[in-house]
Amino acid sequence: MLALVCAFVQLAIAPNIGVGAGRANIALVFAGLVALSIGGRTGVAAGFCAGLFYDLTTTGPVGLMALLLTVCAYVLGTEEHNRLADDPTGSVTTFAIADLCVCLVYHITMLLVGQTDSIVEALLSRTLPSFVLTLVAFLLFWFFTYRGTGTGPSTMHAGRHGGGRYTLGKL
Repeated sequence: MLALVCAFVQLAIAPNIGVGAGRANIALVFAGLVALSIGGRTGVAAGFCAGLFYDLTTTGPVGLMALLLTVCAYVLGTEEHNRLADDPTGSVTTFAIADLCVCLVYHITMLLVGQTDSIVEALLSRTLPSFVLTLVAFLLFWFFTYRGTGTGPSTMHAGRHGGGRYTLGKL
């Protein structure tokens, strides 16, 4: 269900909300949520599929975001347990670092292939707004799918990974 909601938001809402030339990357949000809550092979597969979906729905080179999200999901999900439940603040910080790295590499690559005119535009008009919007989207998705309802990508693995409700005091 989370994948369908993220796909809808990526296609219908994210292109219409932007700051400068930056847009939220909901595929990165999905990959981050799955990698941080389940991890392992599932997280890597989700990262690859989300990245490929992103590539096929944008004008960028096919395979670039798939590679970036696969590597990102691998790094975020190496511990193979529910990091969102165990350490929410650390998980958000880790996601923010991964978000910045993915946005930076993607937009620098867009500069190198000629889809951006200058380094200033790539960094200030695209990377920075994309980073902030993606981080805000991650926090919203995390709150509404995981913290707000007590469910999330790892609900079906609650016995193995831990799942459940949180209070805002734990953040």
